[in-house]
Amino acid sequence: MQKIQDAMAIIVQKFGGTSVGTVDLIRKVALRVKYEVDQGHQVVVVVSAMSGVTNQLIEHIHNITTTYDRTEYDVIASSGEQITSGLLALALQNIGVPARSWLGWQIPILTSDTHAHGKILEIHTASLLQDLKKGVVSVIAGFQGLSSQGRITTLGRGGSDTTAVALAAALKAERCDIYTDVDGVYTADPRTVSSAGKIDQIAYHEMLELASHGAKVLQRDSVEFAMRHNVRLRVLSAHAERPSGTLITGDHEIQTSPQAIRGVAHTLQEGQITLKGLPAKPEILTLFHEMMKTAQIEIDMLTQDLLPCGRLMDCHFTALKAELDRTEEILKLSQKKLNFYDLLRNNNVAKISIVGSGLKYYSHVARKLFKKLAEDHIKVSLVSCSDIKLSVLIPANETEKAVSALHGIYELDDKGKR
Repeated sequence: MQKIQDAMAIIVQKFGGTSVGTVDLIRKVALRVKYEVDQGHQVVVVVSAMSGVTNQLIEHIHNITTTYDRTEYDVIASSGEQITSGLLALALQNIGVPARSWLGWQIPILTSDTHAHGKILEIHTASLLQDLKKGVVSVIAGFQGLSSQGRITTLGRGGSDTTAVALAAALKAERCDIYTDVDGVYTADPRTVSSAGKIDQIAYHEMLELASHGAKVLQRDSVEFAMRHNVRLRVLSAHAERPSGTLITGDHEIQTSPQAIRGVAHTLQEGQITLKGLPAKPEILTLFHEMMKTAQIEIDMLTQDLLPCGRLMDCHFTALKAELDRTEEILKLSQKKLNFYDLLRNNNVAKISIVGSGLKYYSHVARKLFKKLAEDHIKVSLVSCSDIKLSVLIPANETEKAVSALHGIYELDDKGKR
């Protein structure tokens, strides 16, 4: 990847779907870009599809088939960003800012061959650098890449975040500003917990866990990319005049005092599948994992219960609801291979996660969670944990109650301590 030698700071700005949802909002985004240009910065902009467009495109796909060819899925799902990039380039030109649009394959942004969730491998920056030196703002369609087979790929929902961070890394940008409809990262979703406080600064590894387990502010892959390449991220409101936002960076730059729990995340986007009566043999689980990998289905929480006979087990796991129809069909077609006798599916679940370094050092942090959920008669069906994350699967109708309760017991309500 080519390195910038110019002393002028490069700024990457990313604008999400709600920030570019109408032509009037696109005009406002153009003014934000112009402000950075007027400060003397070289600016690269990454845009998402206009709000709701990608959902409409995916609905069209699902109306035709649930077992779709993922290469064609990517062709369709990526088209919304093309419209936004062209409109913003026109809006910038209209206010006197030289600009041009770029699609992912034109740069190119090279990815893995995993369609619908490609991983960025390399970005060729020569053409972008030439335009920057000429004072031209590059407006890039996020979410898009190019496979080794010359096919369009997409980077997963929210993938425009990853496009922006990867470009910031490749261009050695001063920072990457992610503009969205909220003014930063919160201790919980403020739409669920009204007392949630904004976090001014957060370390990469903590943000990675929040993003992985339901915090909708940033895509998980974008945070992972930023951590790997030390890209300074800011999450800012696209609607505030002077947004302060949240800085996401390395531990060395965090100036706030450490806290045991940094936030509570939740998601309703996963469903649970149980395979009943699988043979209790390691090779059966290996075969199951290989099937999911081949089908490019990402499973999350997974546990096995050995049945009293000692020869059989039940396997419980979660996957994205958008993938459950396909997952169920693949497993039912493989029932004889896996040798299970029944498949159960539950769409009405929520995953609640607490994130913070206190989980690694203080055992009482986890005990408080289970004690509180038991007191509130909230049933836990699955559990998974790491050094700084503990996730539980609960009934979906208990989500707000559980998130609010956990936010309270970990004393995250006090906005003055962020």
